[in-house]
Amino acid sequence: MKEKPSLALTLFLGSLSFLSADDPLPVSEAGRWTKEEINEQRPAVITPPGHTTQEKAGAPPSDAIIFFDGSDLSKWQGRGKGGEDAARWLVKDGYMEVVRGTGSIQTRDQVEGDCQWHLEWCTPAEVKGNSQGRGNSGVFLGGYPEVQVLDSFQNDTYPDGQASSLYKRSVALVNASRGPGQWQTYDIICLREKKGSDGKVIQPGSITVLHNGIVTQCFVEAGGKTPSGGLQLQDHGNPVRFRNIWCRKLVVPPVKAPGQ
Repeated sequence: MKEKPSLALTLFLGSLSFLSADDPLPVSEAGRWTKEEINEQRPAVITPPGHTTQEKAGAPPSDAIIFFDGSDLSKWQGRGKGGEDAARWLVKDGYMEVVRGTGSIQTRDQVEGDCQWHLEWCTPAEVKGNSQGRGNSGVFLGGYPEVQVLDSFQNDTYPDGQASSLYKRSVALVNASRGPGQWQTYDIICLREKKGSDGKVIQPGSITVLHNGIVTQCFVEAGGKTPSGGLQLQDHGNPVRFRNIWCRKLVVPPVKAPGQ
């Protein structure tokens, strides 16, 4: 005897019978949107970044501005002599490495408005020194405090000097560090200060940091008063490596003050 399908299964199959392969699934309260609004506000489709491994950096997302793809430092300049000299760090095997005494380097171009910066970094596999003398470097985004780069794996130092802390400004929420010689990631969200029509600030600038995918700074109101900024990497005397550096522009509506 053939077994009859359950009532639940019958109802489920029946609910799908009115949909063709090309029909979208029903959306609750879809009537709130006109066709024009749907077309205007539909999120843009991008290709997300590829998966990063210890051996290989993932591909940037399709809408990223590439600042370092592992090939050369043509989009960077040194900080000496008024910032006009060439960047003199080592480029090898898809990464750049700090060359002690050559100075910090910065991007030649700046990025306007809100943005997401991504970079990957690696401290030396051979541990030398301790506290601030171990795998030290830093990330400076125009108008914001330094995001500390440090080998903070089983390496104690003052709290606001740990990896992903805003140096001497904001302690990291957690220590998400990987071990020496392992590649680590920073994703840094920069929201610029917004002003209303009367010139008053309706949204302060803020910075959010994800260290290895973990939130370590969350909308910290520190800096962001300038409308744009580039990225600077610090020469602190340690051979720290960097790779896969890109930026995405964000369109983040400001939070409006009451009555505006």
